[in-house]
Amino acid sequence: MNLARRPASLWLADALVVAAIAAWAFGARSLPEFVLPGPLAVAERMWVLFTDLEFLSHTVASTVRVLASVLIALLLGGGLALLARSVPLLDGVISGLLAPFLNAFPSIGWAILAAIWFQPGHLSIVFVQVAILTPFCLINVAEGLRQVDREMIEMARSFTRRRGRVLASVTLPLLLPYLAGALRIAYGVAWKIALVAELLGSTSGLGFLMLRAQGSADLTTVLAACLAIVALFWAGERLLLDPVARRFAAR
Repeated sequence: MNLARRPASLWLADALVVAAIAAWAFGARSLPEFVLPGPLAVAERMWVLFTDLEFLSHTVASTVRVLASVLIALLLGGGLALLARSVPLLDGVISGLLAPFLNAFPSIGWAILAAIWFQPGHLSIVFVQVAILTPFCLINVAEGLRQVDREMIEMARSFTRRRGRVLASVTLPLLLPYLAGALRIAYGVAWKIALVAELLGSTSGLGFLMLRAQGSADLTTVLAACLAIVALFWAGERLLLDPVARRFAAR
């Protein structure tokens, strides 16, 4: 990007970030590290989270769980929305009963249930994340189905009676923007709930690292783990979600 043509809003955002880091560094000078570590110490610990094999395994575990949970929730929520649309008898059950229940059920409740039902590990974490993310995907895809041009669907059915072909050739392409929106929402929410799930039911992951750091008053690791999640979220947005959204928009 040409610096001379860079928007003023981006310059202001960068200036605010620099000012916040400077204020953080100034405030940390007069406080012990277990109260507020400096930005340099946190940056060094973040580097360890992405380079040291022991810590990297926790970072990778959280990332893989988030990606797997988002994919499963998108398939499950989208499948339920399509089922409700295809079988009118089930629409009241899925849209009127299941979706409100899943949407209203508290996140901490799923985490506690997973801690009781499953052994600590990947399964319990993925279960919690999928249970929380599925209603977001279900509602978003269901809304997309409501906006689909019915005349186009009817026209497609006049050429073929095979529902699968109509779904793959017409319905799904029309749903792509809504699927992209559901993917973006689910990805953002997944990182917010990942730590809660890992705090209660895991022996690995960034949430587990934060729990262990809390026991030893290691605020440096706590802040580094939080900022590592911010970095992972940003990387996922730029490397995965934005290209997918551009490809969907091109269609």
